[in-house]
Amino acid sequence: MSEIVRSADFPAKVLEAPLPVLVDFFATWCGPCQRIAPVIDEIASEMAGKVAVVKLDIDESPDVASRYGVTSVPTLILFEGGQPKKQMVGGYPKANILEMLG
Repeated sequence: MSEIVRSADFPAKVLEAPLPVLVDFFATWCGPCQRIAPVIDEIASEMAGKVAVVKLDIDESPDVASRYGVTSVPTLILFEGGQPKKQMVGGYPKANILEMLG
């Protein structure tokens, strides 16, 4: 299961994390976000110890979404060493998301 983060804990959970972190920027009203949610949770379980996976609701933390230029959801951003390294926008299949992490 992936963890939900908010603005207040984003620095500690993402920017200062010892592992790479995949952030799923989502919204509760977003159909594609709901469709990929089970895939994101699977990836969180499969990649445990290698990549942390968190979710950020753009309606609850619009400041973080704005800071990283998130204008469409779902947006997946892979952070490494506190910096965004790779990004995908849209409801991609699991294979594409795993490729981004590899």
